[in-house]
Amino acid sequence: MKELLRSTDPTIIAFASALLEGEDIDCFQMDVNMSILEGGIGIFPRRLMVREADYDAALRAMKDNDIDLGH
Repeated sequence: MKELLRSTDPTIIAFASALLEGEDIDCFQMDVNMSILEGGIGIFPRRLMVREADYDAALRAMKDNDIDLGH
Protein backbone atom coordinates (compact mmCIF):
# COMPACT_ATOMS: atom_id res chain seq x y z
CA MET A 1 0.00 0.00 0.00
CA LYS A 2 1.15 3.51 -0.78
CA GLU A 3 -0.08 6.79 0.70
CA LEU A 4 -2.05 8.82 -1.82
CA LEU A 5 -3.65 11.51 0.29
CA ARG A 6 -3.36 13.02 3.77
CA SER A 7 -6.00 15.37 5.18
CA THR A 8 -7.70 16.47 8.39
CA ASP A 9 -10.87 17.18 6.39
CA PRO A 10 -13.10 14.08 6.36
CA THR A 11 -15.09 15.44 3.40
CA ILE A 12 -11.95 15.44 1.22
CA ILE A 13 -11.25 11.83 2.20
CA ALA A 14 -14.86 10.84 1.44
CA PHE A 15 -14.82 12.63 -1.94
CA ALA A 16 -11.48 11.10 -2.90
CA SER A 17 -12.69 7.63 -1.86
CA ALA A 18 -15.83 8.04 -3.99
CA LEU A 19 -13.75 9.14 -6.99
CA LEU A 20 -11.46 6.15 -6.62
CA GLU A 21 -14.41 3.80 -6.27
CA GLY A 22 -15.78 5.22 -9.51
CA GLU A 23 -12.46 4.39 -11.18
CA ASP A 24 -12.51 0.83 -9.73
CA ILE A 25 -9.47 1.58 -7.57
CA ASP A 26 -9.50 0.04 -4.10
CA CYS A 27 -8.47 2.33 -1.26
CA PHE A 28 -8.13 2.09 2.49
CA GLN A 29 -8.45 4.87 5.08
CA MET A 30 -5.86 4.83 7.82
CA ASP A 31 -5.89 6.69 11.14
CA VAL A 32 -9.69 6.89 11.21
CA ASN A 33 -9.81 5.77 14.83
CA MET A 34 -7.42 8.52 15.91
CA SER A 35 -10.47 10.80 16.09
CA ILE A 36 -11.55 8.85 19.16
CA LEU A 37 -8.27 9.65 20.88
CA GLU A 38 -8.27 13.32 19.87
CA GLY A 39 -11.88 13.90 20.86
CA GLY A 40 -13.07 14.53 17.30
CA ILE A 41 -11.42 17.94 16.89
CA GLY A 42 -9.59 16.96 13.70
CA ILE A 43 -5.94 17.61 14.53
CA PHE A 44 -4.59 14.27 13.32
CA PRO A 45 -4.68 13.78 9.55
CA ARG A 46 -6.21 10.71 8.00
CA ARG A 47 -4.39 8.91 5.22
CA LEU A 48 -5.85 7.34 2.12
CA MET A 49 -3.88 4.37 0.88
CA VAL A 50 -3.96 2.61 -2.50
CA ARG A 51 -2.14 -0.38 -3.95
CA GLU A 52 1.19 0.52 -5.55
CA ALA A 53 -0.06 -0.83 -8.89
CA ASP A 54 -3.00 1.62 -8.76
CA TYR A 55 -1.02 4.62 -7.50
CA ASP A 56 -0.46 6.37 -10.85
CA ALA A 57 -4.10 6.06 -11.90
CA ALA A 58 -5.25 7.23 -8.46
CA LEU A 59 -2.87 10.19 -8.55
CA ARG A 60 -4.22 11.18 -11.97
CA ALA A 61 -7.80 11.03 -10.65
CA MET A 62 -6.87 13.32 -7.73
CA LYS A 63 -5.09 15.84 -9.93
CA ASP A 64 -7.91 15.85 -12.51
CA ASN A 65 -10.29 16.86 -9.70
CA ASP A 66 -7.94 19.41 -8.07
CA ILE A 67 -7.68 17.51 -4.79
CA ASP A 68 -4.78 18.65 -2.62
CA LEU A 69 -2.79 15.57 -1.61
CA GLY A 70 -1.57 17.14 1.62
CA HIS A 71 2.08 16.10 1.34
